[in-house]
Amino acid sequence: MSGALALEGVSVRVAGRTLLDGVSAQVAPGEIVGLLGPNGAGKTTLLRVASGVLAPSAGCVRLAGAPLQELGPRAVAKRLAVVPQDTHVAFPFRVDEMVMMGRAPHLGPFALDGAADADRVEAALRRMALLDLADRAVPSLSGGERQLVLFARALVQEPEWLLLDEPTAFLDLRHRLRLLAVVRELARRGRGSLVVSHDLGLAARTCDRLLLLHEGRLVAQGSPAEVLTPERLRDVYGIEARVVTTPEGALAVAPLAPISPED
Repeated sequence: MSGALALEGVSVRVAGRTLLDGVSAQVAPGEIVGLLGPNGAGKTTLLRVASGVLAPSAGCVRLAGAPLQELGPRAVAKRLAVVPQDTHVAFPFRVDEMVMMGRAPHLGPFALDGAADADRVEAALRRMALLDLADRAVPSLSGGERQLVLFARALVQEPEWLLLDEPTAFLDLRHRLRLLAVVRELARRGRGSLVVSHDLGLAARTCDRLLLLHEGRLVAQGSPAEVLTPERLRDVYGIEARVVTTPEGALAVAPLAPISPED
């Protein structure tokens, strides 16, 4: 697909262990794709490969047709932003300083940020309800507040694609909805997002398509209704679950019980 972030036959092997096995998937501009799977399925490894942090043992990643490995770090950072689950910040950077770091790919080697950059930072802080925390030291924040700071930093980076690793893990309901609303707004403006999530119901309501990993392999991809079937949840997650459509037309997943080893 033209313009997509694409993984083509990606495999990762470390110390004789296969973490990803021939994964092919893509995120189109304007699309929100959820990346699901149980613990150890390879989700974070896939995100690291997609961001260029980890080189695959086989296969490649392409940004709009260009091999990721052939692009310089600055060129990648202009087009792709990563929001990890949490980042330990030892140095007491202020919130506004941390968010300003997102402008680094757009500045020259010795350039200083200017008024336009400051305006973008202020807009991102306001968007994520962080203006009152702008002068706070990042290490003093709660896990949820740090998560919002990392997301605001990604916003000022102005990427074409967002890679989000459990972006709502530490957030209360209000901030979770705020963050997901911004992701949806970015999609309407043509930005693509790949979102790792353990919340199957939230992923079903938020994402256009889902990718399901199991033991390093992509075992399903498609619409939420195509991927989240009771049979597949039983096979991959080892749970019995009811999957229903709400009156609003959204898909809801209700786990019932884990499957016992004897089942």
